[in-house]
Amino acid sequence: MTDHDLLRTQAKEALPADVFAYFAAGSGAEVTLAGQGRAWDDALLRPRVLRDVSTTSTTTRVLGHELAQPVLVAPMAAQCLVHPGGEAAVAEAARGTGSLMVLSMRSSTRLEDVAAAGPFWQQIYVLRDRSVSDEVAVRAATAGAGALVVTVDTPYVARKRAGFPAHMPERGLIEALDGHDGTNPALLQAPDLSPHDIERLADITGLPVVAKGVLTAEAARDCVAAGATAVVVSTHGGRQLDGVVPTPMALAEVAQAVGGQVEVYVDGGVRTGAHVVKALALGARAVLVGRPVIWALATGGSAGVQQLLDELAGELREALSLAGCRSCDDVASDLVQRR
Repeated sequence: MTDHDLLRTQAKEALPADVFAYFAAGSGAEVTLAGQGRAWDDALLRPRVLRDVSTTSTTTRVLGHELAQPVLVAPMAAQCLVHPGGEAAVAEAARGTGSLMVLSMRSSTRLEDVAAAGPFWQQIYVLRDRSVSDEVAVRAATAGAGALVVTVDTPYVARKRAGFPAHMPERGLIEALDGHDGTNPALLQAPDLSPHDIERLADITGLPVVAKGVLTAEAARDCVAAGATAVVVSTHGGRQLDGVVPTPMALAEVAQAVGGQVEVYVDGGVRTGAHVVKALALGARAVLVGRPVIWALATGGSAGVQQLLDELAGELREALSLAGCRSCDDVASDLVQRR
């Protein structure tokens, strides 16, 4: 079992202070950041007994892609700040564990190099100059991305106590913007992001579009109506609007609203195999894990990330068995209740 506090401490010791602060920070007073883990712990499991769990499988499918466990790597920017291998090293680890990574548009590694390392979905910020974000989406489709993950909760970037590190990677904050004027306001996130952007990105790439950053049934229904193939219940790692409903509390509402039409995923504070089981019981098809991957990359490179994901798979297998489930598909809403 991974000691996440120890892993975080080791990463803090290994990284420059400004780099660690950049990845660790939340927005505002960091209320959302602090509360996510507690919210998962407040969802309590109701295990079944007298079930044959002599064999237990953690496999699942997301958008037709088979995974060894229902865990994906969440999109996170500028991973070369943490380790020279950066995003490619994480993609390699994800491939080694039968998972996949969601590649941040703010990657410090060319997306074509990440595609060569392992299966990926491409996260997209719709920029004011839509031709740039469209360019990234088309490049990702050409490179073999399985889906686009469009972030819908960031019309503006929220303020955080920690700013950017003193030295960003050579490729800049958004690799696709190399050669562009990074101070150009047209290259900031589009505050007029609309349902049409989901439709347009699906049309120009032919890829399924996943809407990331929904916390209400209404928002989820709007995304599905615009053509989203899946939604991610997410607080953006506690890095956007502070004080929002934690994802475990929002998940059931969203899943009940759209789960029969599209797949639902969740991120934010997922740290254990038991958390994954709770997410499945609340209606998620899979979870995304963020900061622990960064800490594992900082302390152990690609091998450290693979060890983290393997340990999480082992915890999940144990949690499924002890809950009386032989597979992820056996998990249902009766397995969980709120404290």
